[in-house]
Amino acid sequence: MHTAATGPRTVQFRARTFGERVRNRRTELGLSQEAAAVCCGIHWTQLGKVERGQRSLRLENIIKIADGLDIDAGELVSGLPRPPEESA
Repeated sequence: MHTAATGPRTVQFRARTFGERVRNRRTELGLSQEAAAVCCGIHWTQLGKVERGQRSLRLENIIKIADGLDIDAGELVSGLPRPPEESA
């Protein structure tokens, strides 16, 4: 059973927020998804899913993305917001 703190909506909300941070950093660097994916050592389709919040990542992949985008992994994950309260 999922609680409001760990349910699927929470995971999706946090994944979307994380993905927005990745996309923002990639665009700051002026990189296409394909070029950024090469820098990160992942496939561009995986990066696209991350940016759209469709993929939750393992720590190793978070670090790969952060290294590839020349940003501290903590900046990508620190303070991820709590999701809005779910309806009862």
